[in-house]
Amino acid sequence: MVQKNSRKLALEEMFGSCPVCGGELVKRQVEEILRGAQDTAILNVEAMVCQRCGERLYSEDTVRGFERIRANLARGSVEGLEPVGRAYKVS
Repeated sequence: MVQKNSRKLALEEMFGSCPVCGGELVKRQVEEILRGAQDTAILNVEAMVCQRCGERLYSEDTVRGFERIRANLARGSVEGLEPVGRAYKVS
């Protein structure tokens, strides 16, 4: 059940331990790669990372941002993204 007037919880408050293995979570800056259609976006975001299994946990706002960027990429929109190089496929 969601409370209407509840404050947003900080990432550290949302998870006491890793939901996958129960390991310790540590806040880190991580690189996330998002793909949509033919394009790829690379983001540096904050996540809670499990020290045992490597699972990454993100805030709701970060996940919404991922969804928005993926949808834009799928439509071919790269507005606001900086080109950083070229990609090649190995045949």
